[in-house]
Amino acid sequence: MLMKSNEVARIGVIAAVYAACTLIALLFLGSLAWGPIQFRVSEALCALALFTPAAIPGLTLGCAIANVANIALSGTGMLGLLDVVFGSLATFAGACFTWKMKKHPLVALAGPVIANALIVPAYLPILLQATGFYTIPFTSISLDGAWPLMYLFGLVTTGAGEAVIMYVLGYPLSKSLARTPYFKADSPFAEARGASH
Repeated sequence: MLMKSNEVARIGVIAAVYAACTLIALLFLGSLAWGPIQFRVSEALCALALFTPAAIPGLTLGCAIANVANIALSGTGMLGLLDVVFGSLATFAGACFTWKMKKHPLVALAGPVIANALIVPAYLPILLQATGFYTIPFTSISLDGAWPLMYLFGLVTTGAGEAVIMYVLGYPLSKSLARTPYFKADSPFAEARGASH
């Protein structure tokens, strides 16, 4: 079945906005967008998966584009492909969960938190070493041979950072979008849907 042109356009716009927001975050937040403690503000856009299934490929594509661009910006070289593949996979899994659970927005927004917390720390120590991080932040624990500790550290910090982004930025964003004419009909929030009848 062919996708309608407006769906393709929606996917493209979401991908472009996500990629642009991620790269802007890299410029202004530096390692907070990609480092061992992450606050990737563009992840708030995962809330779009509450409204449209087009957010799933759009967010995934946007994440892949941003991570490809980061290979050149951060100097991770071919190791950066880990982020392109597995970071995009985390975004895809989180967006799928959000879309499937859209009738329960607070639960749905946990999808990106869980997916990123479980997947990103699995490869992050390799990328960090490639960019000059050799110890777990705020500790003297070496990354060499400390993958289980680094994974646990990343599980907590990546999950916490993602939770802050999804619930402090993503949730209010979704509530605001639900009141706009463009998103009101597809809103997962009862009061927004009720207002449109």
